[in-house]
Amino acid sequence: MAELNGTPVAPEALQALGLLNYGHFTSIRVDDQSVRGLSHHLDRLVHDCRILFGAELDREQVRHFIRNAIAGKEGSFVVRVTLFDPAMELGQPGASCTPSVLVTTRPAGRLPATPMRVRTASYSRDLPEVKHIGLFGAVLDRRNAQLNGFDDALFVDDASFVSEGTTWNVGFFDGERVVWPSAPVLAGVTMRLLKQVHERTVTIPVNMKDVPQMQAAFATNTSIGVRPITAINDLALPDDHPIFQTLQKEYEEIPAERL
Repeated sequence: MAELNGTPVAPEALQALGLLNYGHFTSIRVDDQSVRGLSHHLDRLVHDCRILFGAELDREQVRHFIRNAIAGKEGSFVVRVTLFDPAMELGQPGASCTPSVLVTTRPAGRLPATPMRVRTASYSRDLPEVKHIGLFGAVLDRRNAQLNGFDDALFVDDASFVSEGTTWNVGFFDGERVVWPSAPVLAGVTMRLLKQVHERTVTIPVNMKDVPQMQAAFATNTSIGVRPITAINDLALPDDHPIFQTLQKEYEEIPAERL
């Protein structure tokens, strides 16, 4: 399913999205027509639209487009809301922009997600505070990780400080506190919600030399919730630490907002 500004999308309207690759998005897990952190997702779209297009986004219109696209759809699934300008040209990206709203859906995985193993990669995203559609570098590192027997990639800088995963935030547990790396990252909605509900939380620099002292590591995003990380390179980590159940329970108890 794909709708552009509330109507079925024609293939030619997607050319700029595929060829120019300029825009931003948010992915939203919908459970029985409700969303945890819906206001955060809408805030993200408004914020990123200002930065990439210099335009003010109508939050209620976006909600209307989402509701229209998923009307009558039951159960759990993921909605992706992408903003791009079908008329934007590669040679004139500075021209006045009129972003359109593309709504697509895909199946949602079961929660809790199965544990995963990750490999570090030296990488930082362009404009990391914006959830933009420029995913080439991240997907390349994910591909290389999978070709080497891992599930995904964890990004570090040249000094081995940890930032984030390809499409997820990373957190650690040091035995007392949940630790989030203080680095230029995309602040995911799931991470924001967990910071609000889990009291013993800190955001500090995390270097790879600190990771062996951590008791557990996990990934978070709207699709996977809280997903245990059982290996970072050759370092083995537990898949059954009690912190996973604690965070999953706290996350599940967050009231969902009706679309």
